[in-house]
Amino acid sequence: MLLDSKQFTAFSGLPAEIDSKPGGAFTMFGGMIEGRNIELIPSTCIVQAWRPAHWEPCVYSMVRFDLRPQNAATLVVLNHSSFPAGDYDNLYSGWMAHYFDPLKKFLA
Repeated sequence: MLLDSKQFTAFSGLPAEIDSKPGGAFTMFGGMIEGRNIELIPSTCIVQAWRPAHWEPCVYSMVRFDLRPQNAATLVVLNHSSFPAGDYDNLYSGWMAHYFDPLKKFLA
């Protein structure tokens, strides 16, 4: 779901264009987030250079999704690093409101 344009759009409710290959570019939430896939290990992890479009040009953070089997489900562990000082609270609330809460609802 995190690397498929149609599924991402379905759970988030906003347009996404995602090239699901390593090095592939993406935009999500109607262009509010943009970046590139750095490393993709199927069923294990996704590493992305990631940025909100309003950040200064050439400023990227690193996002890593670790996917861990847990019984009949998958635990998603997020590590978001290298973002500008002072952005933690906004990014944290954004992850909950735009990724994890909609994913839980969509998969319920």
